[in-house]
Amino acid sequence: MAVPRNSTERGAVEVKIGIQNAPRELAVETDDTAGDLERSLTAALADGGVFTVRDEKGGRILIPANKIAYIELGSAEPRRVGFGVPMTAGAHEA
Repeated sequence: MAVPRNSTERGAVEVKIGIQNAPRELAVETDDTAGDLERSLTAALADGGVFTVRDEKGGRILIPANKIAYIELGSAEPRRVGFGVPMTAGAHEA
C-alpha cells in the first residue's frame, strides 16, 4: 500500500458527483489525482461495480457506478482563514 502524500505535495482534487434521481451533488476533496479517479471510474463502469473516492481524512465514499450522472474534477482552492485583506508588497505588519 502506498504512503499517502499530503495535499501540499500533490494538491487536493475537488470532486463533484451528480447522482441520478438525487437533487444534490456530492462534493468531496481527495488527495487522489484526477487521472487515478478517471481510471477508477472507467473500471467501475466497465464491470458494473462501485466507484470509490477517498476523502482527505481517509474516509471512503462508495457509489454504484451505474447511478452516476456526472463527475466534475477540479483543483481545490486553498482554505482561507479569517476575514482580512491580503497584504500587498511593501505593507507593514502591525
